[in-house]
Amino acid sequence: MAEPDLRVNLGGIKLQTPILAASGPYGSGLEYPKMAPCGALGAIIVKGISVDPWLGNPPPRLVETASGLLNSIGLQNPGLKFFVDHDLPALRKLGPKIIVNIIGRTVEEYAAVASELNGLPGVDGLEVNISCPNLKAGGMAFGTNPALTAEVVKAVRAKTVLPLLVKLTPNVTDIALIAKTAEEAGADVISLINTLSGMLIDIEKVEPVLGNAFGGLSGPAIMPVALKMVWQVAETVSVPILGMGGITSAEDALQFIMAGARAVALGSGLFYDPALPDKVKKGIAGYLQRRGISSLSLIEGSARKGDTNNEPC
Repeated sequence: MAEPDLRVNLGGIKLQTPILAASGPYGSGLEYPKMAPCGALGAIIVKGISVDPWLGNPPPRLVETASGLLNSIGLQNPGLKFFVDHDLPALRKLGPKIIVNIIGRTVEEYAAVASELNGLPGVDGLEVNISCPNLKAGGMAFGTNPALTAEVVKAVRAKTVLPLLVKLTPNVTDIALIAKTAEEAGADVISLINTLSGMLIDIEKVEPVLGNAFGGLSGPAIMPVALKMVWQVAETVSVPILGMGGITSAEDALQFIMAGARAVALGSGLFYDPALPDKVKKGIAGYLQRRGISSLSLIEGSARKGDTNNEPC
């Protein structure tokens, strides 16, 4: 049969493939293309951008774990002006769509970044990272409280006509409630999951390994958690889902799509295999061809049968 159709419409962003580079590991998209072509990517989600530069957390900031990676980067970034003047012009030349992950410590900071990026050539969408600590709420992450989630999403929505992805933290009691709140506040896509909170201790030094003590766990260890949350959110929202969390193969990616994700993002796996997007794309296409399936859209949510509400005891 002919090559299967891998094109997807992610909340108004038309992608040639369902594979994205997740915010963080791919940086600002300028280093990886030197090691591996980026043609298999439908879009690049750049590292979080704030109004002013952020220094990030003290080192050590990265440590490997069993089947995972703990990071405590602290959302270090050079700020909005540097991104627009230096990174964005180069990103426009790469080919994939460009989605800018935006961050802030107050609602006003999120809104300011969105306003400046609205309408800029080469910016195809915004991903609102609501895992940031809200200084006005005593450091509580925006994405752990439905009211704060709604407040920041509405503020950003009022400043941009760009497709809006809202990236959720898994460190909550009810991910579906937060997702529904984000949708009602104006999200075009639900992006999940961000990292799980974790830590390691150095038993010789008798102190936390990371300079900030706590960090975000990513990598294959979190994939089953991420997959479950995609499944739960797909039951709740009507907007598309961008699934991520520990994807290191086409088989992993297909599971997310069958659970209800429209597209997937690759994160930590890019560190050890910069060519991973191409391998995942070929693997997905091969799977569809072997089964005579003409389009990826035909398997979105295909595993969702029977009773989905059973919880472990």
